Amino acid sequence: MTTAPRPQQPPGLTVGDYTLLSRIGEGGMGVVHLARKPGGPRVALKVLRPHIVGDDEARARLAREVNSLSRVRSKWVAEIVDADPWADIPFVATRYVPGLSLHDHVVEEGPIAGADLTWFAACLAEGIASVHDVGVLHRDVKPSNVLMEGRTPILIDFGLARVADDPKLTHTGWLLGTPGYLAPEILYGDDATPATDVHSWAATVAYAGTGRAPFGRGPSMAIMDRVRRGEHDLSGLPSGLQKIVAAALAPEPERRPTLDQLIGWLRPNDTRVQRVVPPTPVADDPYTVPLAIAAQAAAERSREHPTEVIAFDSALEGHPDAYDEQLTRGYDEPGAPREGASGEGALWDDATPWGPEVVKVPLAERTRRFLLLASGAVAAGAAIAAYPWVATALILVLTWLLRSGSLAASAHGDRRRLRGRKWYDGVLFLISAPWDLVRSIPGTIMLALWSAGLGAAAALLCYAFATGVAVSLFASGVVFAASLWMGPGGSRVRSPLARVVHPLSVDPRSWVVGLVLVLGLAAVAGFRADTAGVSWTPDRDAPWTGVDLPAMPFGG
Repeated sequence: MTTAPRPQQPPGLTVGDYTLLSRIGEGGMGVVHLARKPGGPRVALKVLRPHIVGDDEARARLAREVNSLSRVRSKWVAEIVDADPWADIPFVATRYVPGLSLHDHVVEEGPIAGADLTWFAACLAEGIASVHDVGVLHRDVKPSNVLMEGRTPILIDFGLARVADDPKLTHTGWLLGTPGYLAPEILYGDDATPATDVHSWAATVAYAGTGRAPFGRGPSMAIMDRVRRGEHDLSGLPSGLQKIVAAALAPEPERRPTLDQLIGWLRPNDTRVQRVVPPTPVADDPYTVPLAIAAQAAAERSREHPTEVIAFDSALEGHPDAYDEQLTRGYDEPGAPREGASGEGALWDDATPWGPEVVKVPLAERTRRFLLLASGAVAAGAAIAAYPWVATALILVLTWLLRSGSLAASAHGDRRRLRGRKWYDGVLFLISAPWDLVRSIPGTIMLALWSAGLGAAAALLCYAFATGVAVSLFASGVVFAASLWMGPGGSRVRSPLARVVHPLSVDPRSWVVGLVLVLGLAAVAGFRADTAGVSWTPDRDAPWTGVDLPAMPFGG
């Protein structure tokens, strides 16, 4: 391993009470020096650039954020040990970590593997969570902002995601960050959330385990388009970790797991006290310097993953076709597999946002789901036994509405994946709803005919055994309802119903309440059919009244 000699400072150069020993890095907000107070430990001291603290308002804002970040206490974070935003030369000092950045570590020693990779992923998640615990976000998690202390990651350099005071970076269409490690919502200009750091965590873990950026290389526009579409390559990660990372790289923030869920999956035997995240501070300050300057900059700005300022032509905004030529250049080899662009609906068509493959549903919960669904089929059969025409019509209308809603949600999710979230998404969803009602009719008719055929077959079997009209209707109703669930196009019925059934089945108490309600409705309908007979409303008589039926082969 070869390293460039560290540049030495002129003898006696000081900032505050610190003597500067050498320059160890440079970032968008300042220059980082190895420094030491007389008799004290070495620290990483960041001297802030003039445009970051150019006036008293900016210094006051910086002081507030440093005060927040000084509360971060974690083994996985290079915490702030000293700061003076009001000094003639303002600075922030953090714990010094004498290690390579993750990027350089992977270049020198290769990807992290086995148990070390799981340890790395869990420690990094806990480090990010400790920052969230004080009500702030990191916003710039990437390989060059993670230092390796042995096999342990140490999170550094919060706040290079955006410099809100710099007028050069507030023009529409400008973005500051590292393509491939910025979440899709940031690329669309939305505010950062905890889910934003989850996405960056996943991209960083993918790099640590594979030695390559998950969204490939090439022009920045091409990389960002892959991020926007969720087209990542995670081949080479262990299968269990690969599923977790893929879930955290979901383009939609609401579909990503939380940090507590990630830590729970990576460290299932951890007995940590459940953390309580306070609200984000300084709500009345719209120009907060992003997350303050919590720690030291990377040892060197990585050639592989530089922080770039990317300009977009605002005239092309909203017209993705205009970028096609740029977006299709620089991709990996033609035909390379891309993951994450499944095309399924984001709201109704996926009952568990980050997939049941990551966390297996317990047998008891699966049993509760089955019993609740079975009781629903029984209730449908009882309703059809009591009011055949009315109940059948209501079930078909409900099926039509569920399938229409599923189609609408799929189209809505596809639009958001293609061009991101927009303020008019809800309006567009409502405007397109009538068309979704129309286009779901053919599929609903096909599913209804399929189910009616199976229900009629069940009724004929009951007739052959002379079970009586009410029992025959009940049996055919149960088969009819089950066929609507399992028949062609039934996935559009299953997904929205699963949104109700699955949450109810998690807690046994809520499941019992739901089961009692459904079985209660079934009992009322069954009692009505048994005591008052079948009601053929709106008709007065049964459809076969006056028709000579053939003799039954079985029974009396």
